[in-house]
Amino acid sequence: MFSLRRLRLLREVAARGSLAAAAVALGQDPSSVSHQLKILESEVGAQLLERVGRGVRLTEEAQILVARTEAVLRELEAAEAEIAEVRHRVGGTVRIAAFQTALHTIVPGALARLARDHPDLTVITTHIRTEDAVPALLARDFDLVLQEDYPSRPARRDEGVETEVLGDDELCLITAAAAGSGASGPPSVPNLAACAHHAWAMEPADTRAGHWSRSECRRAGFEPEVRTESSDILLLVRFVALGLASALVPRMSLQAAAANAGIDSATISTHRLPEPASRRISTAIRRGSARTPRIIALRAALAAEFATP
Repeated sequence: MFSLRRLRLLREVAARGSLAAAAVALGQDPSSVSHQLKILESEVGAQLLERVGRGVRLTEEAQILVARTEAVLRELEAAEAEIAEVRHRVGGTVRIAAFQTALHTIVPGALARLARDHPDLTVITTHIRTEDAVPALLARDFDLVLQEDYPSRPARRDEGVETEVLGDDELCLITAAAAGSGASGPPSVPNLAACAHHAWAMEPADTRAGHWSRSECRRAGFEPEVRTESSDILLLVRFVALGLASALVPRMSLQAAAANAGIDSATISTHRLPEPASRRISTAIRRGSARTPRIIALRAALAAEFATP
């Protein structure tokens, strides 16, 4: 019988790409991880890792072990969920990660609900790029992640992940109020191409939001002149408020900017797009953990907060 502890070490190396990264994630010394994996190789009777540059590559035998280890861990997680369900206890620690606008809007209220209704539950919260969320979830860095899907680049579905939709967040064009017709602005713009001469503030092109923004402009027939690029969406809204750029953003970012960044909504004109579009916001958990009481409570709190006007 192979050691589950050593199998989990191998799984961490597979997830992180190197012994050093796995050791950091586990809070262990790299030499200790290497030693344990050597013992596992002796138990298996086969080489498990091959050096590739500064990293390592799993052998075919190692890939089989990692796949089986994932199945075992899912079953153990499901067993933990069932035991907690029988005990009817919402407690312990749950680790969540979310993108910026969710952390500024729905997450604080959800945590306040949980603190009131489930005082024995500890929630550890982390900001994460949407693109990194599911890999971190599968690496067991977090128990739940909030993710966003944009029309031009939906998230990749993984068989080890279960998602639950919270709802849709409208995507819109924002311009400086001074350049438009007042704070509320017209309800729509006849054609995004009318803004082709604007300077733009956008998220990086390798993000889902940045890819969608550029795709919308190109679909309208022009290449946007991106003068401000940042993953900090509140910064992008601030540049628009100062009259330095226009942007394509979700409405939730305007709520976050008004509530948490001191940006006066009167300085921004908000326009609906001629062809309405939304990003879809979901919670994602590892398959097998859906019945865990603390996960159920967390999802319920997030859903209630998202539905609150």
